[in-house]
Amino acid sequence: MTWLADHWLDVLGWGGSALLVYSLLQASVLRLRVLNAIACVLLIVFNAMLEVWPMVGMNTVLVAINAWFIVQLLRERHDETAFQVLEVTPTDEYLRHVLRVHGADILKFNPEFVHDPSSTHDAFLVQKGDETVGVVLLREDGETAHVMLDYVTPRYRDFSPGEFVWRRSGLLSERGVRRVVTPPGMVGAYYDRLGFRREGESYVLEIP
Repeated sequence: MTWLADHWLDVLGWGGSALLVYSLLQASVLRLRVLNAIACVLLIVFNAMLEVWPMVGMNTVLVAINAWFIVQLLRERHDETAFQVLEVTPTDEYLRHVLRVHGADILKFNPEFVHDPSSTHDAFLVQKGDETVGVVLLREDGETAHVMLDYVTPRYRDFSPGEFVWRRSGLLSERGVRRVVTPPGMVGAYYDRLGFRREGESYVLEIP
């Protein structure tokens, strides 16, 4: 404790610098902005104690920039105009490309997933501008749609773009789907935040 009391300013400076570097390693754009802002606040205090005013000014500006982007990202989180849902065929070559590019990451969250176009009835790409941020694959059985894949790219993992398929796009209700069931044991599931209820090891959504 005595050493820490004598060297707390050094710890603050090195800690802020380390957090700043760590923030740049984040795949998630929201997490990057939040951690970067926290690091800049620590460095503001550090540089102010040393009276290094140019660094205080720079980090203050960076905090403001990060805060602006964080507010914009949080506003877009559930904004229907920020994401678009595009329907594609299960054999679509661009869909196959997306699944290949993100194949290793997909298996982390869906260990049993294998893309079989013959067993997939509906395929959707969730877009933000010209960037693909999510993929949803479904197999319909009467009025029930079974989720084969619901994947979000690392950059948008702090968001839930899949909700625009489940709740807002109207694509499922137009097909006569009244019930959505997720596969059991899905890792990192977020469905409880979107109105799904837990049913055994799966999540179920009733579509009005």
